[in-house]
Amino acid sequence: MQAPIEHKWSPYADNGGTCLGVSGEDYVVVAADTRLSSGYRIHTRNCSKVTQLTDKCVIASCGMKSDAITLHKHLKAKIVMYEHQHRKQPSVTAIAQMLSTTLYYKRFFPYYTFNVLCGVDHEGKGATYHYDAIGSFERCPYTTSGSGSKLVMSVLDAQIDRENQTHDAPPLSKQEIVELCKDCLSSVGERDIFTGDGGEIFIIDAGGVSKINFELKKD
Repeated sequence: MQAPIEHKWSPYADNGGTCLGVSGEDYVVVAADTRLSSGYRIHTRNCSKVTQLTDKCVIASCGMKSDAITLHKHLKAKIVMYEHQHRKQPSVTAIAQMLSTTLYYKRFFPYYTFNVLCGVDHEGKGATYHYDAIGSFERCPYTTSGSGSKLVMSVLDAQIDRENQTHDAPPLSKQEIVELCKDCLSSVGERDIFTGDGGEIFIIDAGGVSKINFELKKD
């Protein structure tokens, strides 16, 4: 007998990609690739995963791109409402809590996004927050998300936290962190088919947000 035919449909899709954030003493570096894919199909090679929310805060989201676009739009709308009410931009700490509340509100049909929120807090120190899909979050010195996150985290543990080293070494400078983020995405692009094409690096400090583009492997 022929087995019954089952028709299944899922509201979620994983569009791949990798992002990471590293916080320094008075700055934050955020990096992400620009490939948007589904399975073995590349839909576009130039799709940013990072959105600037304020003068001192950006968010990078991996997972389902349509959910990420919707989430970023809702966050920007809430930030505008906050600015109208308080006559100032919200701090990174306030946005971190706002993002957690927004994600938890949708916990029964969550946004399929895995977010990294980065910025400079009210004390002028770099802040990096890591989230799961339903709003649980923590502030950490560095984090990563996306399809290549397991490959990135081991490099960050070794080069920043120096968990595999027995001798003391000076902390990395801002330029060294930028180069490390480039190397991370480049190496992940060689091993993860969902990461590649191009990379974006956002540097957030007291002067605002600056952006650097660079190329990655395109096949």
